Amino acid sequence: MNLWQNLTAQYSSYDTYLIILEIIAVIFGTLSVYFSIKKNIWVYPTGIISTILFIYIMYVFGLMGDMLINVYYSVMSIYGWILWNKHSDDHIHVEVKKANLKDWQIGSILFVGSLLFVGTVYYYKPFIDNQFSMKDIQLGLYHLDWANYTDIITTSLFLVGMYFMAKRLLENWIFWIVADFICIPMMLYKGLGFTTLQYIIFTIMAIIGYIEWKKNLIKS
Repeated sequence: MNLWQNLTAQYSSYDTYLIILEIIAVIFGTLSVYFSIKKNIWVYPTGIISTILFIYIMYVFGLMGDMLINVYYSVMSIYGWILWNKHSDDHIHVEVKKANLKDWQIGSILFVGSLLFVGTVYYYKPFIDNQFSMKDIQLGLYHLDWANYTDIITTSLFLVGMYFMAKRLLENWIFWIVADFICIPMMLYKGLGFTTLQYIIFTIMAIIGYIEWKKNLIKS
């Protein structure tokens, strides 16, 4: 009951349009994960709607890493949509495979590169927040709290997960499971109740997705 009261109190200070946008983004994001579990190409159009909305929402709430990862999601969704369509016999469903050494090498580069890039964005965040003016500001990471540092890590995990998913690799679900679980307390701390609920659902669905894709891989 206290949790619900806290969430209600948090949302009472938000603009109504932001609440509506968050709900819509959560609905389409959940649909996207569902279609991903089913290896259905509709994962991408539903996901694009969600990520575009979250780009704006994360910007408003100051989660630069999550904002950037949603920009990346939107781009990768187009890339994944093309790849899945290319490897689908019925233009709806695809077959999956396991990651090889080259995939892991690329994934490692993406992870480290993302840590450095998002960390740099946060370093310059005072400059960005000051309307790109250096007047009376100090650059650095001094302004970050634990949620911001967590955001840098989860952004990097999500980036690799999205790349692996576009490549139809089973291991993409491992990155989603870990990152989704970590995001639960972060979003709750930021006061995004509906998004917190989304990540709880996403964690469960990602576990189901891993099991389903692994079954499909064994059958094929």
